[in-house]
Amino acid sequence: MTDIFVLTNNALAAISPAVPFAMDDYSGTPLPDTYIVYTLIVSPPEQHADNQETERSYTVQVNIMKTIGLTSLPDVDTPMLAAGFKKGPIRELERDQGSAHFGLAKDYVILLPS
Repeated sequence: MTDIFVLTNNALAAISPAVPFAMDDYSGTPLPDTYIVYTLIVSPPEQHADNQETERSYTVQVNIMKTIGLTSLPDVDTPMLAAGFKKGPIRELERDQGSAHFGLAKDYVILLPS
C-alpha cells in the first residue's frame, strides 16, 4: 500500500520557494511569504474482490499560501500530475487574518491499489 502522505510530500518536495511542511510542524517565525500545506480530504474505497478492498481513491487538497496575492504562484500542477494525480476543483480560501496570507486550494485525486 502506498502512503498518500509520502507520495504527496515527495511530489511537492522540489518546489521552491514554497515549503511543503504538512508532515512536520513549521518552526520558523514568521511564516514564509509563500508556502504550501496539504491535507487528505477524503479516501473512499473504490473496488473490492473476495471481500477485500483492492483499490482506494484519495483526494488531497494542496493549499498555496502567499502574502502578496494569488499571482505568480508556484507550479504545483506539474509535480502532482507527474506523481500520478489528476486535477480536481480549485477554490480561493479566505485570507488568513493572523498571517495575512492569501490562499488558493487545489484538489488532486489519485486511484491506488490497496
